[in-house]
Amino acid sequence: MIARQDDEEIPLLQRPEQPTAKTPLPWDQFWIILFVQLSELLVSETLAPFTPQLIRDIGVTHGDESQVGYFVGILRASYHVSQTLTIFFWSQLSDRIGRKPLILTALFTIVVTMLSFGLSRTFLGLLVSRVICGAFNGTGGVVKGVVMDITDATNLPNAYGYMPLSWISAAAIGPLVGGSLSRPADRFPEIFGRSELLKTYPYLLPCAFPAICAFYGLAIHVFPVSTTTPLWELIEERFLRQSYAKPSKPSSNALASPGGANSEEVSSEPVPLRALLTPKVLIVTASYGTMELFYMSLYSILPLFYATPIELGGLSLDPPRIGTIFAISGFIHGTSQLLFYARLHDRFGAYAIHMAGLGSGIPIVILFPVINALARAHGMGLAVWMLIGLQLALIFILEMCYPCMASFIRAAAPNRTLLGATNGIVLLVAGGALIIGPTCSAVVFSYSMQEGRDAWLVYYLFMAMAFLALGTSLFLPRDPSLWEEVP
Repeated sequence: MIARQDDEEIPLLQRPEQPTAKTPLPWDQFWIILFVQLSELLVSETLAPFTPQLIRDIGVTHGDESQVGYFVGILRASYHVSQTLTIFFWSQLSDRIGRKPLILTALFTIVVTMLSFGLSRTFLGLLVSRVICGAFNGTGGVVKGVVMDITDATNLPNAYGYMPLSWISAAAIGPLVGGSLSRPADRFPEIFGRSELLKTYPYLLPCAFPAICAFYGLAIHVFPVSTTTPLWELIEERFLRQSYAKPSKPSSNALASPGGANSEEVSSEPVPLRALLTPKVLIVTASYGTMELFYMSLYSILPLFYATPIELGGLSLDPPRIGTIFAISGFIHGTSQLLFYARLHDRFGAYAIHMAGLGSGIPIVILFPVINALARAHGMGLAVWMLIGLQLALIFILEMCYPCMASFIRAAAPNRTLLGATNGIVLLVAGGALIIGPTCSAVVFSYSMQEGRDAWLVYYLFMAMAFLALGTSLFLPRDPSLWEEVP
């Protein structure tokens, strides 16, 4: 295993030593990161199936079915807006006090807010729970910082190849739990029929599941898992160390045990924002932001395109078919990244994969009107389904831009002690794109479907976004290591 040096020991003008062999992934820490991500992803995945019925049950729509989607949208947007507004603060703070306290805060917030969501009987209570959850769960940059802390340039692609494990698990478990455990007294009267608590709060049980997972995440952080030390010795050691050991300086490595890799000291003073906005950080932020804008705009239109009547430019698919398409494609995309991304990265490099992914966006956009035209002429035949499969395969190539960008973000950071803040800046801009892109694309799509309007208007918008993302990515280096060689 390659020995690693602290950044403070490397002169700024000295070329960093390049690893000569791949460093194995530190699985004793990395699996905890995957579990933390799973806990966060389970929140939205579990709420999605029953939120519309919950809105109906609390009576905020007064029986107007057309208002259900409106209030569901407010709940979803409130989480993302509050998360976006706080993500840079948490990421920058993690560089000062370490990653672990903020991850513990996020997990504790999930426990509290999910239980409060399940106990809420008013829309205001639901809204406050989601806003607080988003505000204290802006740890996306923190988690990415942890991944970069415990890896180096040789095994970072491998780490991001495994990251879809959390998403695949959450996408499979969350909807199943949310759909089957909501209103348990009605669904399983022989088991829960006598519980007055679950009759009064029929959505508490599915909300408790991600809360329990987050609580378990808290436990494995407080009492690190060991395969050789008995649990009672870990507890005794933990409390004795906390009671009698002298306080130590915070570490950037949130999950490593004392004496683990990367236990470097971090500054207790906040770094000015101007010091972070170097040309490299600005380039990678612009590239990531425009890519996020394009991908999220494109992906948010897919269910609308599938559900819209064929005569209006869509495919007239019903919800079960749409759900099946997304479930199958999500599983295939995640599994494919797990199996192939690291190998493709070793063969072609991050820049080539990134540009190929963005380039695939152009045929993805073109396929929308082509698929609709074929459906108009011949119905939903084999040719239409083959083109849908081709479009989803191209979307998978586009999705591989995300792990590629991790290498550029790592290389763009002014130094290793500012990885969290750098991730925070990038994700702050990406969060804005996540809010703006789907909203604008949905509005333009609905406008273009109106009689007398240009049905291709939304696709013109997508093409402009694709070329914008390609243009900003031209400023990226051909190899992320080239940025690490230049101060």
